[in-house]
Amino acid sequence: MRALVKASLQAIIKSPSAVVFSLAFPLIFILVFGFLGGEGGYSVRVAKVPGSDSVSALYKTLRDVPVITWVAVGSEAEMKKALSDGNIAATINIQQLPEGAEPKYSINIDAASSQMDKVMQLRSVLNEVVQRQDPQIQERTEKLAVVNVRQSEVREYKTIDFILPGQLGFSLLAAGVFGTAFVFFNMRQTLVLKRFFATPVRREVIIISEGIARMLFQLAGSVIIILMGRFVFGFTLIHGWVTFVEMLVLCSIALLVFMGFGFIISGLAKSEATIPPLSNIITLPQFLLAGTFFSIDNFPAWLQPFCRVLPLTYLNDALRRVAFDGASLWEVRVDVLVLLGWGVLVYIVAGRVFKWE
Repeated sequence: MRALVKASLQAIIKSPSAVVFSLAFPLIFILVFGFLGGEGGYSVRVAKVPGSDSVSALYKTLRDVPVITWVAVGSEAEMKKALSDGNIAATINIQQLPEGAEPKYSINIDAASSQMDKVMQLRSVLNEVVQRQDPQIQERTEKLAVVNVRQSEVREYKTIDFILPGQLGFSLLAAGVFGTAFVFFNMRQTLVLKRFFATPVRREVIIISEGIARMLFQLAGSVIIILMGRFVFGFTLIHGWVTFVEMLVLCSIALLVFMGFGFIISGLAKSEATIPPLSNIITLPQFLLAGTFFSIDNFPAWLQPFCRVLPLTYLNDALRRVAFDGASLWEVRVDVLVLLGWGVLVYIVAGRVFKWE
């Protein structure tokens, strides 16, 4: 097994595709989005506080302002988490004061300290909308509404905090599917496996040694990706080395699952040319729909259930919760269990279609 692991590692390191998919692509995306930072367009995502006015003309006007994107958030706890994670820039509480009172409305904004630049934009928009409500008092805006801004101290949720886990997941998926499929197909086609059978090496040793080699290579790549994100772009590792180790554990579990897809493809492929299309059927939908570049909440409602079935979605979610929210492996057990469920299903299929000769 030691000899096979060594030989497999040498083959992986010498493979340009393995290096590109495992390290080059993820690092390029991380560098691009890391340098972009958190700058966005002139759009402010806000949520309405439960109990806030939703029938007045002022509120209905604000709903139609294109600069303001209203996000539906449920409970107060979910609202605080959305504010902390940077999913919204602020919460808005509009209260219509008693008839005859001046001002007529009270608008309270609760904003994250890291989003104050957008909140200042929001305040300007609110003042403009308030003035348009009553042109006769454009010089006395405070007679219609008073806008109060409260700053909440929350940790900044940077672009890299979202992008890096997604790229890490993409790296593991691509390596597990493409790498495993090509390796075992080529070993079968070149009669390497057949020669192994002439030796005392057991079949399970061949599989395990290849898995260990790929695991070592991918975990080394994961370490490079995480450390670069941490020390170059300030990627959040909330509990330091503990979080770092927990992320590597999640990567190990996910890689085992993704390698199962590679075993299936290597068994189904009739030629080497059919491996890329079959692999892309598995990897491309997950790369686009599993929250790699942006939250799946941005997709249409009819598409989101499909997104939430994909195994990469659960890996990305678990990695982000562990890294930024400080969740333990036990707290992301649902994500881990779904990944393991996928693993059981995938290896049952792989056992039926995998060919040795």
